[in-house]
Amino acid sequence: MSIGAGIALFVIGAILAFAVNVEVEWVNLDLIGYILMGAGFVVFVIGIIMMARRRQTDTVTRTAVDPAAGERVTRSSTRSPEETV
Repeated sequence: MSIGAGIALFVIGAILAFAVNVEVEWVNLDLIGYILMGAGFVVFVIGIIMMARRRQTDTVTRTAVDPAAGERVTRSSTRSPEETV
């Protein structure tokens, strides 16, 4: 979702900066367009970083001896970062 939001901000900013030729006394639309393009780029990069981090997983293997039966117990679990929260 953040990747799409970044692209949308960038496109809206580009439209304001390059396609709209309206002059308003109290605001500079070109500057707002450039700011939106910069914000869109930052949101896009953050979205890609978050998506790359989401694919990493941790694998944990625990080995212990069951005191009641005297057997060795091995447990394996794989966790993704969303499950650790």
